[in-house]
Amino acid sequence: MKTDDIEAFVAVVRCQSLSLAADSLQLTQSAITRRVQNFEDDLGTLLLDRNTKPLKPTAMGLRVYEQCREVLRSMDVLREIVARDAPPSGTLRLGVPQTIGDVVLLDTLEQLKNTYPDLQTQVSSGWGSTLLERLENLELDGVAALFPASKSFPEGIAATSLGRLRLLVVAARGSWDKRGGKLADCCERGWVLNPDGCGFRAGLQHALAEQGLKLRINLETFGSELQLGLVAKNLGLGLVPEPLLLASRYREQLEVVALTDFKPTVDLWLLQPRFAGNLHGAIELFGNLVARHLASPPTAGGA
Repeated sequence: MKTDDIEAFVAVVRCQSLSLAADSLQLTQSAITRRVQNFEDDLGTLLLDRNTKPLKPTAMGLRVYEQCREVLRSMDVLREIVARDAPPSGTLRLGVPQTIGDVVLLDTLEQLKNTYPDLQTQVSSGWGSTLLERLENLELDGVAALFPASKSFPEGIAATSLGRLRLLVVAARGSWDKRGGKLADCCERGWVLNPDGCGFRAGLQHALAEQGLKLRINLETFGSELQLGLVAKNLGLGLVPEPLLLASRYREQLEVVALTDFKPTVDLWLLQPRFAGNLHGAIELFGNLVARHLASPPTAGGA
């Protein structure tokens, strides 16, 4: 049995498609088909049900798939033993939530390039849960994401908390006529938030549900800066990590709403495979740079 054949089979099951598996491994579809057939011939059994769409493994194929993932993890361990101290090379695939990307990526990527000039860096953005899933599927090498401190991560993922951030409720300056307030006081105002799937929004919705309150959405839009601009125009309340408020051009047009019964925090996590080989140092640097830029974001006047 060849490792390449095993990798091809795992990719096909993961992607549920020969063409998508070929794209993920940068191979032709015919090459993927040939490798999977070779693997089936070596084992003497059919591993894929080719009559289903999307493509699915047979009952035996599913058992083989789980074992193959263990084989590939073991291969990663072997590579780690000999490669960890080698200089980073090839492509570094990173993930970061869009929420913080605009604040941290410019300087972070510049410093990564200066430190590792021969390393090609690719960056993906998305929800933290999506980035974590892509990391677990070996589609990314490192992720800096925002999750609760109590978050548990899958086996095989090394997770390091790099710091804790306050999430602030913000309103248009002069529009909040209370010194403090409670979540219930926010209901009539409504919110400007990310679409469903955002962890911040989910946390807020959970806190409201515990009090028997409903989440009222005035506007849904991606991007913290756009959301803060809409909040500054008094179109609803916002929920934003403190560093992003400090870096926002709208900072002077906003005020923090200090709620007595809602003081959310979130941790910045650096996530990577337990065996990242010679990319380990570059991934660690990436995480430290992101944490540093979030700890000292550019002020609105200096942005």
